[in-house]
Amino acid sequence: MSFFRIGACKISSNVKFNSSAVDAQYVSVTGGTLTDLGKLRVYTFTSDGTFAITAATKSTGFARYTKSATNNIDYLVVAGGGGGGKENAGGGGGGGYRTSVDTSGGGASAESPFSFANTSYTVTVGGGGNGATTAVRGSAGNNSVFSTITSNGGGGGGGGNASSTPLTGGGSGGGASSSGGLFSGAAGTTNQGFKGSDCNGGGGAAGGGAGGTTAGTSAGSAGGTGVASTITGTSVTRGGGGGGNGHASGNPNGGAGGSGGGGAGGNDAVSVGGNGTSNTGGGGGGANGNAGNGGSGVVIVRIGIN
Repeated sequence: MSFFRIGACKISSNVKFNSSAVDAQYVSVTGGTLTDLGKLRVYTFTSDGTFAITAATKSTGFARYTKSATNNIDYLVVAGGGGGGKENAGGGGGGGYRTSVDTSGGGASAESPFSFANTSYTVTVGGGGNGATTAVRGSAGNNSVFSTITSNGGGGGGGGNASSTPLTGGGSGGGASSSGGLFSGAAGTTNQGFKGSDCNGGGGAAGGGAGGTTAGTSAGSAGGTGVASTITGTSVTRGGGGGGNGHASGNPNGGAGGSGGGGAGGNDAVSVGGNGTSNTGGGGGGANGNAGNGGSGVVIVRIGIN
């Protein structure tokens, strides 16, 4: 080992200096509920708000090492699920699903993240649609928004008076009712979710999910599957479709809610649909009585630290 002197001090030439210590960027981040994953920070919004990144000092913020941290702002935006329909009714569709992590809804790849910058982003968390209490389709869920990323609310499930309240598309489409001559499930939004299931007999079909549609056209079918995400550090599935209403002439049992928060459909004899799970965007179950409400959506934002 060699040494050299600076004045009276002897310094080893093998000393290594920590270059990351000089590229620290101090920032303050506000909005949502923080989950600290060490090298990543996750901010979860279950209601409307603002995600803000501002310049800070060592005493007022935290250090973000710009040479070693990812320069991305990742996001998951799930809209509110659609409400189930009433009377031989379809399940509500799961909320639209867009993300820069893992995979988006409708079988799409992850979208591009935002570049890290000191700025503010508007956050809107969509509520779930109301389940029908008369023989009509359920209400559509509400959109969720993060900056320029909008996920569409899930479509309402078909109801008995289908001619006056035809199905409309959503993030994922609502399932068809077998009453009133309506047998086709509603369309989902491209790159957000799948269409609702069709129905060719008594009862109602399943709502589509962000991750898939139930195959077949039988009454009382299970809700479409949601999509799993690891943005929070653990795998959580969201955006499941609501189950269809059962019927005595075919399948008397209501369909199970789709994985990812979908509500179960009502049995032919037990006429209540299950609600979609809050903050998953799950669709509500169809029923002969009061149908299930859609679950509210969620917006999750993640940044890298080092």
